[in-house]
Amino acid sequence: MIVTTLRARLASGAMPLALLLTNGAAGAQPAQTAPRRAAPPAKPSAAPAAIGGVVISRQAVTDATVRAVYTKAKWRAVWSDADVAALNTALGDRSRHGLDHVAFLPDLPADAAPADIDVARTRVALAYAGALARGRVDPATLHQVYTLPRPSVDLATGLVAAIARHKVDDWLESLAPQDADYRLLSDAYRVFSEKALTTPAGPAPLEAPAQTGAAALIRVGTRDPRVATIVEQLVESGYLLTPGPVATPTLAQSASTIAGLQPATPSSAPVYTQAIADAMKGLQTDYGIAADGIVGPETLKVLNLGPGDRARALAVALERRRWLERTPPATRIDVNTAASQLRYYRDGVLVDQRKVIVGEPGRETPALSSPIYRLVANPTWTVPKSIQNGEMANVDDAYLQEHNMVLRDGWIVQQPGPSNALGLVKFDMANDQAIYLHDTSAPGLFDRSQRHLSHGCVRVEDAIGFAQMLADDQGVTEAWQTAQASGEMQFVPLPRRIPVRLLYENVYVGDAGNVAFRTDPYGWNDPVAEQLGFERSAARRAEARDIDIGP
Repeated sequence: MIVTTLRARLASGAMPLALLLTNGAAGAQPAQTAPRRAAPPAKPSAAPAAIGGVVISRQAVTDATVRAVYTKAKWRAVWSDADVAALNTALGDRSRHGLDHVAFLPDLPADAAPADIDVARTRVALAYAGALARGRVDPATLHQVYTLPRPSVDLATGLVAAIARHKVDDWLESLAPQDADYRLLSDAYRVFSEKALTTPAGPAPLEAPAQTGAAALIRVGTRDPRVATIVEQLVESGYLLTPGPVATPTLAQSASTIAGLQPATPSSAPVYTQAIADAMKGLQTDYGIAADGIVGPETLKVLNLGPGDRARALAVALERRRWLERTPPATRIDVNTAASQLRYYRDGVLVDQRKVIVGEPGRETPALSSPIYRLVANPTWTVPKSIQNGEMANVDDAYLQEHNMVLRDGWIVQQPGPSNALGLVKFDMANDQAIYLHDTSAPGLFDRSQRHLSHGCVRVEDAIGFAQMLADDQGVTEAWQTAQASGEMQFVPLPRRIPVRLLYENVYVGDAGNVAFRTDPYGWNDPVAEQLGFERSAARRAEARDIDIGP
């Protein structure tokens, strides 16, 4: 057996995948591959005589999907030279899907029998097909709650048909998401992967200066060549939304004193402004650093997340996209819990988006699919026992009265009103997790960049306006306005349920078509990345602070 030797040579790029598959064992090519070039169409040809004559042992195949392939093939070998070449082409291009760190290798000796080689190729093809069609990782194994519907694909039937048409590579490519966002994420993955090859240790522009102490810090008024890169990263990460021009000194300014510094010499170094510092505070808050806006060693570590870190996050983003159904409901609400953002689509068109507040780390908003079926005007809030026996364990009657709460049958219930933790509207959703969208009595929290602050439910910015929009779309405007004006809790059923998807996407395509990066507040990227062949990240996670007791 020389499996270990083959694996080592393959990982180092010493043995091409095509050679290995053709000569007896299927495997994977080096991690980084060149962009795919259009290959001439394979000429339909019959399989070599030896292929059709190779019988596959029924006892040797135990996997149900592999057995389904050979059952359809009447337990004969299926792989011709043309189809092997097509499989090699597809695998050689798998970096387009962020799967180039996954080795689709069978455990075969170099002198394996033709039947074993054929079965190994089938296993490799099905494994790669499954990764493209539904994801390499099963999200249900990572989360206690995961109810987002996943694609359902008959891989055995598809593979047999693709081999019969000599279109294995085309079939494999058709299994991945075909939307523009997936392509943009794919392109970005390749860009950052290539950058990671030249700067594997991280970006050089933000190296720590030679000075130490206060002189090494970047404060408001500091001129430093690294400021341009800092601004670029803050904009790309969504912390600095309107950067404006980066201030650079003129010859006249070069002799002036800025913020108590010595007069600057003529230079093109940009100025670290108050606006940049304010944006930096948002990033620092997300990563648990003292939010003072000053760029010191700890902040530099975050800013120095290199192209390899971003490639890793993009690979995870591509994987999460493969988990999802290819055609989502045309009218739906998508809540991105990683970015604390809501998007409302009507008939396939984005018509509204707004900020949300979602579960804090430790009380994560789960990844689920659940429709809104009614609006609740002036809701009451029945405090969950976990909160009643936790944060509210020692409250007295004065506290209950101050917060418009009463005790009913052992439960604390907050009465309707503007001080209610649910605000003035609740969007009831059909699920068994007690997760729903709602208003809030603390709208100031939407001004924060880090909005992972709730106990798991989703607080919606300007929820009253959003409820009005949904009521108008559903033709229940009058019923909704009447319920609102009553001051009492009233229910307004929606004629058509609105699907809601609670997604976790810390890398996604923004409104301007740019790839946006966010923190990994729940630490959910690591388990996915590791199963995609990446090392565990050393990046800091967002750290939320308790703000209130609301849901």
